[in-house]
Amino acid sequence: MAVRVQQAPFSPGDETEALHATNLGVGAVVCFTGYVRDFNDGHAVHGLHLEHYPGMTEKALGKIEAQARERWPLLALEILHRVGDLDPGEPIVFVGASSAHRQAAFQACEFVMDYLKTQAPFWKKERTPQGEQWVEGKESDAQAKARWAAG
Repeated sequence: MAVRVQQAPFSPGDETEALHATNLGVGAVVCFTGYVRDFNDGHAVHGLHLEHYPGMTEKALGKIEAQARERWPLLALEILHRVGDLDPGEPIVFVGASSAHRQAAFQACEFVMDYLKTQAPFWKKERTPQGEQWVEGKESDAQAKARWAAG
């Protein structure tokens, strides 16, 4: 199981393949790949800059990973998040979960993404035609995370 924060591009296909390549007990792999869009909230986006605090970010992602492993019987869990300058169309985040059964993999992947959107210490700045602007968290992300508190 791994947590990675990196500037380098990655291949979602390679990341997916790695989740089951060496374990014949895997019955399900569920993955999420987030991409940089060329729009947000009705305005054009030319790119993003993601900042983080090295060490602190990996520790926070490790806590999210540990929580997912406690909740579901996972065979593998991969959390990969890019930082630095990114252009529209580039992958920015990858979460992949493998398990013997699909329900655990689906739920773990969704849980990790909900927690990444609200608990991970990343700061996102959009490059727009009007200049750069910081992106604020969304209430819908907080609501998505809140559903996991019940169990």
